[in-house]
Amino acid sequence: MLTEFQGPLSSAPGRFAVVVSRYNETITSKLLAGALDTLRAHGVADEAMDVAWTPGAFEIPLAAQAMAATGKYAAVLCLGAVIRGDTTHDQHINRAVSLAIMRIGLKHRLPVLFGVLTCDNLEQAIHRAGGRQGNKGAECAEAALRMVNLLDEIDGGGESY
Repeated sequence: MLTEFQGPLSSAPGRFAVVVSRYNETITSKLLAGALDTLRAHGVADEAMDVAWTPGAFEIPLAAQAMAATGKYAAVLCLGAVIRGDTTHDQHINRAVSLAIMRIGLKHRLPVLFGVLTCDNLEQAIHRAGGRQGNKGAECAEAALRMVNLLDEIDGGGESY
């Protein structure tokens, strides 16, 4: 018999951590609002959400690692906005942050979600932070809920992630 695990988009048990970058705060604050609104809409109480602000995107993994290591969270959402400039600086930041976020999740067997915009220009970032392309913070929160539920399904409702 085939067993299929889907991770429904529904309320998930546990606390949720959100790590958000202050750099490009006009964008990241909208990502944060989208994430928090989505978690609330799916039954996560404000008391079950913690937000940590970092100076920039490069610092997101260290804060995410610290939060994941506490064992208090069902998921850690990482939100930021890296916008291309005149140099390749953005590429180095994006690569380092994305790989570090992935490693943290694998190390802790915990959904650690990549909600960091990697845009060519400010207009693209605006469109992805509540503009015509939706809100990637909200999408990140939906993915967090689905992943917490998916891991719970796979584990048979036993260990909390």
